[in-house]
Amino acid sequence: MHRRLFVATMALVAGSTLTALAQTPPAGPPTRIRGTIASVEGNKMTVNSRDGKKLEVTLNDGFTVASVTKVELSAIKETDFIGTATRTGADGKMTAIEVLVFPEAMRGTGEGFYPWDLEPGSMMTNGTVKGAVTASSGRELTVAYKDKSNVVYVPPSAAIVTFAAATKDDLKPGAPVFMISPPNPEGTLKVSRVTVGKGGVAPPM
Repeated sequence: MHRRLFVATMALVAGSTLTALAQTPPAGPPTRIRGTIASVEGNKMTVNSRDGKKLEVTLNDGFTVASVTKVELSAIKETDFIGTATRTGADGKMTAIEVLVFPEAMRGTGEGFYPWDLEPGSMMTNGTVKGAVTASSGRELTVAYKDKSNVVYVPPSAAIVTFAAATKDDLKPGAPVFMISPPNPEGTLKVSRVTVGKGGVAPPM
């Protein structure tokens, strides 16, 4: 009797678990939002995206705002933690489209090597600079992530920036923005951090 009750109870639990799993949508990739601000009202921002769409974005409670400022290519040195979006040529050489030098407090952010959507086929490497060599034009950086590394050529044309201070008052119509919305069950865009262009420098990420 007790065994039958136990089996029936476990079957009910298993069935409830399967039902819950079936109702929970699978987690998808984050949504990267690039464009210009159309309007901001309360915690709602409308963005004119780079592909011509109007996106409605919810600004989470306690959201933060940052801007970016240019950094000289020669300033990138060993031990800096950077993120660089790259394109790969037919020869397999990785060339930087942009470089973000992270503040020390953000060391380790997004460490790794993975697809990026700055342009078709682009990749992102976030890691520590282990070598910086002056090339014929630009620099070659060895960027280490986890137990691997990439050699990235940084041409003078690459946008090189680091984070700078900004406030909610900088979120004005026409300002360029970059944001990342994690996946959520509602499928809506919700962000906790906004990177906004300021002083003529747009977020290049």
